[in-house]
Amino acid sequence: MIKKLGRNDTCWCGSGKKYKSCHENFDEKILSFAMQGHITPDHDQIKTPEQLEGIRESGKINIAVLDYVAEKIHIGMTTQEIDDLVAEKTKELGGIPAPLHYEGFPKSVCTSINSQVCHGIPSDEDILEDGDIINVDVSTIYKGYFSDSSRMFCMGNVSDENRKLVEVAKECVQKGLEAVKPWTFLGDMGNAVHQHALANGYSIVREIGGHGVGIEFHEEPWVSYCSKPGTEMLMVPGMVFTIEPMVNMGKPDIFVDESNDWTVYTDDGKPSAQWEIQIAVTEDGAEILAY
Repeated sequence: MIKKLGRNDTCWCGSGKKYKSCHENFDEKILSFAMQGHITPDHDQIKTPEQLEGIRESGKINIAVLDYVAEKIHIGMTTQEIDDLVAEKTKELGGIPAPLHYEGFPKSVCTSINSQVCHGIPSDEDILEDGDIINVDVSTIYKGYFSDSSRMFCMGNVSDENRKLVEVAKECVQKGLEAVKPWTFLGDMGNAVHQHALANGYSIVREIGGHGVGIEFHEEPWVSYCSKPGTEMLMVPGMVFTIEPMVNMGKPDIFVDESNDWTVYTDDGKPSAQWEIQIAVTEDGAEILAY
């Protein structure tokens, strides 16, 4: 819940202004949604202008690293080589790869090929082949601020069926972005994503979703892409989270590789695709911080 301040107290946002002339009305509006039974963000989930600027700078590095991967990725490359590129470029730009050692993850980036849904671990044994589709998921820490985004890459002669999956997965992110409006709900955004996937004959992974990010790698709220309009957390200006639906060609069911306890696969062995952007909710929509 939002903590109420005295009207003449200094505002919680760091502006230095009195609460009554800064965020009092903003907080009252959030409280009115909470009184109606909706899930609402607390102050920790609303980034200050200073924090947003730090996240933007981190996002610039994240984008540059993915651009670098896009220049270098090729058939015959191992996923370990992708990891090396990410580690090298992130360090060169002054950042730290956020996945490295996060809850025991052993590498600097996630590389997920074909039926791997997410959290693929780079390896010398995994070699990119003609026709593969791969998700490269980069996350960066820069001066204490976190950014997170991923892209799909089509290797060589990708089948029309798989290429369409990759394209629709990207469209799903765009549908979600268009549905981000302040004072509406994460469920509105998630439903827009889900409906587009369903309309194209695909499914969305239910158990894994997006997340808040910026001050920590993973923050509240958890973001579902199988949600209903008018549900989930209220979106307000200053919230930062990812839009990253995992779109499956077949059924939504998944399993985790027991040998490493990280890599997630589609249960039916059919391919999965995912793009990820990091956004901040603004007064009239959303700002993309990393892509």
